[in-house]
This record gives sequence, structure tokens and C-alpha cells, in this order.
Amino acid sequence: MRILITGNLGYIGPSVTRRLRARYPGGALVGLDAGYFAHCLTNATSAPEADLDVQFFGDVRHPPADVLNRVDAVVHLAAISNDPMGHAYEGATFDVNYRASVDLAARAKAAGARAFVFASSCSVYGSSAEGARNELAAINPLTAYAQTKVLAEQGLAELASPEFVVTCLRFATACGFSDRLRLDLVLNDFVASAIATGRITVLSDGSPWRPLIHVSDMARAIEWAIERTVECGGVCATVNTGSDEWNYRVRDLAYSVAAAIPDVDVSINRDAQPDKRSYRVDFSRFRQLAPDHQPRTTLMEAIDELRHGLEAMNFEDADFRSSPFMRLHVLADLQSRGLLSETLEWKSKPLAERALVA
Repeated sequence: MRILITGNLGYIGPSVTRRLRARYPGGALVGLDAGYFAHCLTNATSAPEADLDVQFFGDVRHPPADVLNRVDAVVHLAAISNDPMGHAYEGATFDVNYRASVDLAARAKAAGARAFVFASSCSVYGSSAEGARNELAAINPLTAYAQTKVLAEQGLAELASPEFVVTCLRFATACGFSDRLRLDLVLNDFVASAIATGRITVLSDGSPWRPLIHVSDMARAIEWAIERTVECGGVCATVNTGSDEWNYRVRDLAYSVAAAIPDVDVSINRDAQPDKRSYRVDFSRFRQLAPDHQPRTTLMEAIDELRHGLEAMNFEDADFRSSPFMRLHVLADLQSRGLLSETLEWKSKPLAERALVA
């Protein structure tokens, strides 16, 4: 088994790499990443890429010529990966998240890959007050990030065949500790704020719904998607990926963190307009198709893991929202130093099309 993991130098990549190495100890794992966040290691004892056989540094918009050689499956994590970044870099978001995703899948199919796993998002549902949304429900993507996920899903569906099985995992909002931690995610932000300031400030009225999933459980789902057959979901399966028990209102997440960490106050702006992005999600199809790969981490376990991970780093940065823990800040800093163009391409391409062999 030879598996290409794109975007492996991000937040989710270390968990996916670790999971797949354990599952395929004799397999070949290949990474492809532009390297924007390669330096954002957080309390890692070693580089997660040590579990790879080859690491390519390159842009998914212009992938290295031999990156798909002999690849059996592609795990496509690479993306401009949240709403603020999608707003700031809308053109690049459509190019990377949509056009490059479909192009990479077409290249993978032509190269003989049998499986393509796409990290999509439950954010495609946007705003819904009509109960939990299943895969047949209407979508309402409110941001460039969500819109590109929808377009990519549609393009990938057209490429699917019995010889090229496509799985679009509509992930709930990610959370949990990582070797490349992000704090621009709702639960991670709340825990970081509680530790650094003793206070959690919810800028909205706290009423929006968010489904969550731990990064280790995302990796479990990806393992299932790599191995699934046409008989289990068809040539193209679009699957809400998470747990019904992990649908939470934002204010309830804040209070859960405060209950787990002593001496933390919660402030909610009850006069604020509700966030338009609010959706509950029905994960019953995922339970049906992947009963052996269901999420295992509890909310309290995720909070405790984040707390202990941050404390082990001696984390106390009250201004962390202006730090490299926020991916938009990293991109802006690279741009300000003249390293990235407005389209988020390396100006000098210092790492383009280079590969490191473990």
C-alpha cells in the first residue's frame, strides 16, 4: 500500500500520519505540503514526518511530476482551511480547495490510484434551524471555504468509478491537541483562553450549534475511507463524519471548559446577533457505514488533553490570537516578509518540488 497525504504538515496531518503508519507498518507513506506551517510545531518530541517514507514540498496547484507514482490511495487534506483565511484569500481558496482538488484527483485516477479521500466539511450546511442535517438535506454554504468544499465534492463525484472510489468526509469542526496545534478552532480557543487569561469570552450570544470531532477520530475515519469498497457506500460516498453526541451550542462548550478548568469565568454577549453559521448534523449514515471506526474521544477527554498539552508548553500567551497558533496570522507574516505572493505561492519557491526521504 502506497498512500499520498496532502497537507500533512498542518494540524490534522500528524494524527493521520501516525494512524496510517500503525495500520500499514510496511506500507509507503508519502507527504505533499506547501510548507506554510511546517515550522509551527508544538511540544512535539520529534517531527511527525519521521513516520513518512518521503516528504514532498510543493503546491497542490502545481504538484511535483512524480508525486503520484505507484500511489494506491490519496488522502487530500490540503486546503486554505478556515473561514477567515477564505475571506482574506478568496482567489487562492477557490484555486486550492476546489480547482486543485479536482485536478489532483483526475491525475491520481490517471496514474492508477484506486481511492481518493477528500476532507470536506459540515460547514456546507451553513445555517439551519430545522433540526439535524443529513446528507440529503439542502446545503447552504455561507463562506468561500464552504462553497469550495461543495464545488470540490461535485467535481470529485464526476470522477468516481468502480476503479476509483471517492469518499468525501464532511467533518465536524476539528478539535484536540496536535503536534502542530491550531487555536483558531472553537474548543481549542476556549481552552487556551481559559488557561492564559482565566476567562472565556463568547463574542456571539452563544446560541449557534457546532458539531465537533477530535483529530484522532478524524484519522480513524480516514482509515475507513481508504479501505472502503464500492459495496459500502457506492463509487462516491459523501458522509457526515462525527458523532450525534458531539452537537453542541457554543455557549455549552464554553461552560464545559469552565467546569473542567478551575477559576474560569465565562462572559457571553447576550445582546449580540446570533452567528449565521449554526447547524446540527445527523451522523447516522457514518454509524451505518463505518461501525468499527466511530469516534471514541469524549468532550471532557478532549478538553483535558488540550489543557495538559498547553500546560506542558508553559502556555500563558494572553495575546495568542495574534500568534502563529492562528493560521491566518502565519500566512500574513509570510506575506509581510515578502515570502508569499497574494495568491499564496512562494515567491522564491525555496522548497518547490523537493523531496526528503526518511
